[in-house]
Amino acid sequence: MLQEQGSSAPSGMKAAVFLLLALLVPGCHTEAQCIIDNVVDLKVQGTISSIVSATLAKAKLVCQDVSARGALVSCPAGYKPTGCACGMGCGSWDIRTDSTCHCQCSGIDWTAARCCKIGLE
Repeated sequence: MLQEQGSSAPSGMKAAVFLLLALLVPGCHTEAQCIIDNVVDLKVQGTISSIVSATLAKAKLVCQDVSARGALVSCPAGYKPTGCACGMGCGSWDIRTDSTCHCQCSGIDWTAARCCKIGLE
């Protein structure tokens, strides 16, 4: 093999070392970047988790009952019906438009709804 003047390593060896470094440096940089990304992700997840936990600790289910004559009763604004009751022994009901209880039997004299929302203290 030929050696360059003033150099103790063969040129093939220099090329091999250069190629090895060229392949390893981006890998190390990428791995380091992944470690930093993972640490940042963990910090963000921890912060979000603590905010969510604090908010959920303040969350409270607020409910009220409403009733009306006839086959329909609507929940107040912001509330959703969680259950309905019908007069005349009727057990068939449905929830319409996400806020109104409807009793399905004919001749219903009253309808009631349990209406709830999530409130924060």
